Amino acid sequence: MRAADFEEFAATRWQRLVRTAYLLTGDHHEAEDVVQATFAKVFRNWSRISRLDEPDAYVRRALVNNNLSRHRRRRVRQLLVPVLPDRADAGGGHRGLEERPALLAALAELPPRQRAVVVLRYWEDLGEARVAEVLGCSVGNVKSQASRGLAKLRVHPALAAHAAATGTAVDDTEGERR
Repeated sequence: MRAADFEEFAATRWQRLVRTAYLLTGDHHEAEDVVQATFAKVFRNWSRISRLDEPDAYVRRALVNNNLSRHRRRRVRQLLVPVLPDRADAGGGHRGLEERPALLAALAELPPRQRAVVVLRYWEDLGEARVAEVLGCSVGNVKSQASRGLAKLRVHPALAAHAAATGTAVDDTEGERR
């Protein structure tokens, strides 16, 4: 029964975890690899993990840790492709889709830990305490990493050019578009 439970868990979380991993890695194929490696590690201990109050938090933390380990092992920066692998409908109402390549390019230049904080805090919409728990650090560290990461994103040439062209900017207090 444990394999069936795990299969259901993995199937329902796959897309969200791949999206998160894509923001962390900048590459769709690597994102899938990181999620797959995370699921392989989680499966070995699924009987224990499935009994946790929040197995999703455990898996998210494992995903971030796997990505950080992957980055440490490789020590190579990768360039993001200018074209995203998934396309939205022209009339689909996906506001901000055109700024994605600039944002992904800017994210790619953040150090891995800052990138993880920014992704978890602003894309996954986790609170500071939750991000600290996932990354195994203090709330103060999350705040400083988020602050530094957002500061770098604000002055990144690709985002500055896009902001100038569209008349948008990053709000200093919440990191939201205005």
